[in-house]
Amino acid sequence: MQLSEQEVVRREKLAKLKEMGINPYPANLYPVNTRSVQIKQNYEEGKEVIVAGRLMSRRIQGKASFAELQDSEGRIQLYFNRDEICPGEDKALYNEVYKKLLDIGDIIGVKGTLFTTQVGEKTVMVKHFDLLSKSLRPLPLPKKDAEGHVYDEFNDPEQRYRQRYVDLVVNPKVKETFVKRTKITNSIRGFFNDMGYLEVETPILQPIPGGAAARPFVTHHNALNIPLYLRIANELYLKRLIVGGFEGVYEFSKDFRNEGMDRTHNPEFTVMELYVAYKDYNWMMEKTERLLEKVALDAHGSTRVKVGKNEIDFKAPYPRVPLLEAIKEHTGHDLNGKNEEEIRSIAKKLGIETDDSMGKGKLIDEIFGETCEKFYVQPTFIIDYPKEMSPLTKEHRTNPELTERFELMVNGKEIANAYSELNDPIDQRERFEEQLKLSEKGDDEAMFIDQDFLRALEYGMPPTSGIGIGIDRLVMLMTDNASIQEVLFFPQMRPEKKVPELKENEKLILDYLKQQNPMPLLTLKEKAGLSNKAWDKGIKGLNAHGLVKVVKEGENLLCILQ
Repeated sequence: MQLSEQEVVRREKLAKLKEMGINPYPANLYPVNTRSVQIKQNYEEGKEVIVAGRLMSRRIQGKASFAELQDSEGRIQLYFNRDEICPGEDKALYNEVYKKLLDIGDIIGVKGTLFTTQVGEKTVMVKHFDLLSKSLRPLPLPKKDAEGHVYDEFNDPEQRYRQRYVDLVVNPKVKETFVKRTKITNSIRGFFNDMGYLEVETPILQPIPGGAAARPFVTHHNALNIPLYLRIANELYLKRLIVGGFEGVYEFSKDFRNEGMDRTHNPEFTVMELYVAYKDYNWMMEKTERLLEKVALDAHGSTRVKVGKNEIDFKAPYPRVPLLEAIKEHTGHDLNGKNEEEIRSIAKKLGIETDDSMGKGKLIDEIFGETCEKFYVQPTFIIDYPKEMSPLTKEHRTNPELTERFELMVNGKEIANAYSELNDPIDQRERFEEQLKLSEKGDDEAMFIDQDFLRALEYGMPPTSGIGIGIDRLVMLMTDNASIQEVLFFPQMRPEKKVPELKENEKLILDYLKQQNPMPLLTLKEKAGLSNKAWDKGIKGLNAHGLVKVVKEGENLLCILQ
C-alpha cells in the first residue's frame, strides 16, 4: 500500500506515542457524562465535565491553545493551557503529545471545567485529556487560500457515498438528513401502533418473487438445492397473516429489484406496507393523508415542506383524480374502451417507446408516467386503474373494466400505491394466469403464480385494504433531497476505480484546477507557484494519470479536468 506524505507522518507519530507508553487505541471505558449540545443548553460556569469526540481544529499559541471538539451532537470549544494540563515539572503531555503528536481527526477524551471566554464562547478548560483513537488518514476539511477561494471541500458525490463515514464527519447537514429519516419512520410507527396494528417481519428469501411486477435477484440454496429470490415486495406474506386472523399488520421491509439505478431508484430500497381487514381503498386514502400530515408535522413542525423550488402542503384532504381522466386531460386521448393495439398506436403518436412484450396495462402505465406524472406536484390520489395494470386489486364496484386502486403522487413522483385487495381466489388465479401470458411474451417483470398464496385465499381472506409507501422517496421529499443516494447511508455503487497516488505538486495543481475548470495553462502555473521543474513534473504526472489534459483554443492553451 502506497501512503501519502501525511499518512507516513501520522504513522511515525503513532510509533512515537507507543514509545512513550501511550496506547493510541485503549480498550477501557471512557466515562463521558455530557455532550456539546447539553453543555450549551444547561450551561453552568465552573461545572466539571467529561466529554469525548473528534479534534476538528486547533490554534496553538505557545503555552495555550484553543481547539474544537466534535461529538455526536455538535461542537464545543476547548482551551488547552500547558500549566493546567501539566502542573508539575513534566510538560511532555502538552509539549510533546498535544502539540506534536496529535492531529486533526484524532478522537480524544477531555476532563475539565466550564468557563466563558471574553467574546462569550462557552468553553471547556481542559484539566486532562486522553487519546482514544489515533486517526491515520487526514480528514478532507475545506481550506481557504489568500484570495478567499475554498478548496479541498468533500463534495464529490461518488466520494461522499463511498466514504459516508467521512461525509458524516465533515458535512454536518448530511447527519441531519438521517436523523430526520428516523423521525419519519418513528412517526409512521407511532401512527399505526396507536391504531392497534402489529409490526411484523416476513421472509426476505422467497421461493417465488411475488407481490409486484419487477425483475428479481436470484440465488441458490445449497442444502435445499432450490433457487431463491430476494423479495421484490412483502405483500403476499402480509396478506397471508390477514387470512390467519390478524386485523392489521405492517412491516418496514428491505426490498430488492434487479433493475436500473438513477436518482430515484436503488436496487435495495425500503418500503412500508400495511394491510387492514374490513377496509377499502377509500378508507385507506383518508388514513394516508392523515398519516402524511402527521409525518410532516413531526419532521418539520409544519404541514408545508420546501422541496426544490416548490412548497408542498401535506395538509389533508388531497384531490382524487381517476387515471384515465388524467391521461385524457393531459394528452387529449381517451383510452376508455380501447384495446391493446389502439393504445399502442396512441403511445407511438405520443412519442413513447413500446415493444411487443408490453401488454395493455404496461402501455397505459408508460403513457401516464411519460405525459402526466410531472403535473402532480401537490399531493394527489390518482385512482381507479384499469384491471390489466393491477393483478392483485379488487374489481371496481361500479365499473368492471377498472380496479379499486390509487397511487399517491407528490412532486411528480409516486410515493404510495394502495388497493382494495382482491380476495376472490378464482378471480386471483385468472389474473395470475394473465400475468403468465405476459411472461411468455417476454415480459421479465410479469408476476409468478404463487400457488400457496392462492391456497391461502381459498381458506378465505376478509375484505382488506393495503398500501405500500416508498420510505426512501418520502424521506427525499421531507428532507428536500433530489437523489435517493442522499437518503441512504450506503447506496449501491459501481466497483471503485483505483485512485492514483498523487505527489504533493500534482495535488496542488489539481486543487486549483477544481476551483476553475477549464483554466488557462499560464494562469494555472502562476497560481500553483511551483518551480519550472516541479511544474513540468506535476502537469505531466496528472496527464499520465488521465486526470487533466491540455488543449489549444485559439491562441491559448487551456488545462481541463478529464
